[in-house]
Amino acid sequence: MTWFIVPMKNGSNAKSRLESVLNGDERVSLVREMLSHVLGVLQTSDRCTGILVVTRDDILATLARTFGAEVFSTPQDTGLNAALGAACEQLDERGVRDAAILHADLPRVSLQDIAVLTNRAQGTVTLACCKNGMGTNAIGFDLPMVGDFTFGAGSFSRHRVQFEQSGRSVVVLDRPGLARDVDVPPDLAYLEPDSRATQGIPQELAYALVDERPEDLSKLAARVARRGFGRVVTYSPKVFLPLTQLCRDVCHYCTFAQSPKKLDQLYMSPDQVLDVARRGAELGCKEALFTLGERPELRYPAARKALEALGFSSTLDYLGHIAGMVLQETGLLPHLNPGAMTRNEMERLRPVAASMGMMLESGSERLCEKGMPHFGSPDKQPNTRWVTLRAAGELRIPFTTGLLVGIGETRSERVTDLLAIRTLQEEFGHIQEVIIQNFCAKPGTRMANNPDASLPELLWTISAARLILGPEMSIQAPPNLSPSDTGALIRAGINDWGGVSPLTQDYVNPEAPWPHLEQLRKITEKEDRDLEQRLTIYPGYVREVEAWAAAPMHHPIRALADGDGFAMPDAWRPGSQAQFPAIGRSTARVARGFQRLVGRAADRKELGLDEIKRLFQARGAEFDLVCRTADQLRREQVGETVTHVINRNINYTNICYFKCSFCAFSKGKTHEDLRGKPYRLGLDEIVARAANARSRGATEVCLQGGIHPDYTGETYIEICSAIHGAVPDLHIHAFSPLEVWQGAKTMGLSLQSFLRRLQSAGLRSLPGTAAEILSDDVRATLCPDKISTAEWLQVMRSAHEVGLKSTATIMFGHVDRYEHWARHLIHIRDMQAQTKGFTEIVPLPFVAVQSPVYLKQGSRSGPSVRESVVMHAVARLVLGELLPNVQTSWVKLGADGATQCLNAGANDLGGTLMDETITRSAGGKNGSEMSVDRLREISNRAGRPLAQRYTDYTLRDAPSLVVGN
Repeated sequence: MTWFIVPMKNGSNAKSRLESVLNGDERVSLVREMLSHVLGVLQTSDRCTGILVVTRDDILATLARTFGAEVFSTPQDTGLNAALGAACEQLDERGVRDAAILHADLPRVSLQDIAVLTNRAQGTVTLACCKNGMGTNAIGFDLPMVGDFTFGAGSFSRHRVQFEQSGRSVVVLDRPGLARDVDVPPDLAYLEPDSRATQGIPQELAYALVDERPEDLSKLAARVARRGFGRVVTYSPKVFLPLTQLCRDVCHYCTFAQSPKKLDQLYMSPDQVLDVARRGAELGCKEALFTLGERPELRYPAARKALEALGFSSTLDYLGHIAGMVLQETGLLPHLNPGAMTRNEMERLRPVAASMGMMLESGSERLCEKGMPHFGSPDKQPNTRWVTLRAAGELRIPFTTGLLVGIGETRSERVTDLLAIRTLQEEFGHIQEVIIQNFCAKPGTRMANNPDASLPELLWTISAARLILGPEMSIQAPPNLSPSDTGALIRAGINDWGGVSPLTQDYVNPEAPWPHLEQLRKITEKEDRDLEQRLTIYPGYVREVEAWAAAPMHHPIRALADGDGFAMPDAWRPGSQAQFPAIGRSTARVARGFQRLVGRAADRKELGLDEIKRLFQARGAEFDLVCRTADQLRREQVGETVTHVINRNINYTNICYFKCSFCAFSKGKTHEDLRGKPYRLGLDEIVARAANARSRGATEVCLQGGIHPDYTGETYIEICSAIHGAVPDLHIHAFSPLEVWQGAKTMGLSLQSFLRRLQSAGLRSLPGTAAEILSDDVRATLCPDKISTAEWLQVMRSAHEVGLKSTATIMFGHVDRYEHWARHLIHIRDMQAQTKGFTEIVPLPFVAVQSPVYLKQGSRSGPSVRESVVMHAVARLVLGELLPNVQTSWVKLGADGATQCLNAGANDLGGTLMDETITRSAGGKNGSEMSVDRLREISNRAGRPLAQRYTDYTLRDAPSLVVGN
């Protein structure tokens, strides 16, 4: 239970940045309205012990007391940040240990946001940043406090570093309700009713659904599903592992459970499990679904004997061992489905499970009476199931549950169960999906003569579940159990097909084979949806993996996830020589709202952060539209010619005293084991390489290196001067903003003064590297001691002002998210509008193989194929004519990937790069140089002519489609 501290400025002084649209009285009214909402949510939350509002405003203090809050006031000369510290000290003196600070300008904050913020272990800090990633909006922490709670611009990265340095574990929350504060006029949109609210229909209306026809509910349910999940329907590629078919329960409809005398082998052996898992991984599976009977050793002596022979005392202990082995040996993510469990049992299994599950089936006590399907099945007692579901929430385990329709329960009982599931979800937020499964009578069971659940009854239950549980709950129905009209399940409101295996059968329903994946795709697209892979842990939980999975599971999950938490569907990774697969075209229709968004970009309208993020989320038919539109804009803005430059990379040292966690190129004295020994080229060698490049036809030399502790600004000036003196007609494209910043600092010069010195020595343009992601919350992890976003932009602005052009880069696919990508492009767009100094945007997919942050299990494995392509397309849509050149990196993507990007908005293949080393250091396998003939082959594949350019994009020769000798 948590005490909440809510800081408030005086109402008359608050929200001054809204004065262009709201007068003083309107701003005061807005502040009161938002405070009332936040306090109302806290007052309702059972996670809130008390509320302490920190303010000197008498009117706001009176309002706070009407919600049962205490008020903490300080002298007039005390600032709000200092008052927060004093409030924390007061609570500490009162013995409070669990506290949270929550800002009062969050009109979208919900009970579930509060549950997630407060559901943390002792010693762990939960942090929620504001919508632009710069400030902190909420902190959950232990008292006594560590450091101070100074808020404002840059506070998020400062708080994160502060807590991590104090030894606290920090969990970053991605909750729109905690991020969307109201500061500037566009934020007023957050005051509009939230069409994506998690709450379903009120209880009294839920029971009124009982008398409705399924066809009357389905249209509304489908609309609600689209609000939550758009046009995407997901599935999990899995292997089904029936670890044991022994079970102490005797459900009257089940053929999965068998007695020992009917089984040749009571438990799958480790070798059998691994054989299936390995074959599944080779076929692209991501999930290992462990389904098994419940506690058979409590019923069968043979089970106990078999477990003893395996070296285990219980089925659950054996399950934990086998799940860990599968995870370690194959990378498949275990989903454990062993039935009802205690809190302690789930806690023991959590380190080897990405998710767990247990079908409720029915919460009706009636069904456990004599003559009913659950009679004689102790684990099917409703209270036992509810205790398991609640314990999973307390442990923050992403959990699957569901109803079995047609086993004797009534519609009213299903509604009661769905409302109870909703109550648990509102408290803990852990129920990642609800399965609505239809009963199918099976020969040889006591219910063999019972009628199957009808399709209309199944559809009614799906629609009722969607309306009761709301737009954000994932609802699944198995496609193999409704072969007569599988598409009707989508029309009733599902958004997920569940697990589908290319290898193993459905052992629970062996009579019902999985549909072929291509058949399922056609069914999905016929309903104007697109089929996408997910992991066994759903995307929303992947995005907050630190909060929802045990530490040993973080890296296995990240390694298989894309930037939005979906599965990486292909084996390709940036820098690898694996085939870059073509992305199939979808036949589904694109929703009008998304068409309008893409149309706005095509019409040169300036897109906001949420709009750009939405473009990055494009999948299926939406992805096709984004790429086609970007390609058309490319055609209009720069024509058909694909350009390249003949250049050489010279990385003059790999010794660097900065500690960027992603960099496999830089070396220190203790890192000789990583990709070679430290080196430093002498000035004569640098000049010789530049002269050699010119003799081989290069027009540009690109110079970058580590920040050697002995280097000063004079070093960079000497390098330029030496090259320019020896090869005066060679364009010197050199020095990242970090090198420029460090060089200026060592000489005590302003940025502009130092850049002019470099310019006089022969520098002609700058590479826009060291940008990584221009969002300080990401930089706090990737490069905490590197220049900040503002400093990178300051270097670029200074360079442009003195007449030096530069490129702009974005390195993506590591610890970043789509909102970070959007923010980065907005920074580039805004500066380009002011300076016109960028020559091109260069998307650089993160190469993870040898990257320290990946090897230390702190990042994803790079962007997916779709993400790599869509980055180029969205860059074209966002930057447009302001920055018309979009370069694709053959080093990162290979020839096939570069070709696809040329068909999605890119127009440039970059340089031939003699001696490329940075990507190779990270594990890239696409070589250190690309011949002009090979570049021409790439452009030919795209059906476009190739032309050599200079660094400033003026053409050196005429475009050509002819392949040279």
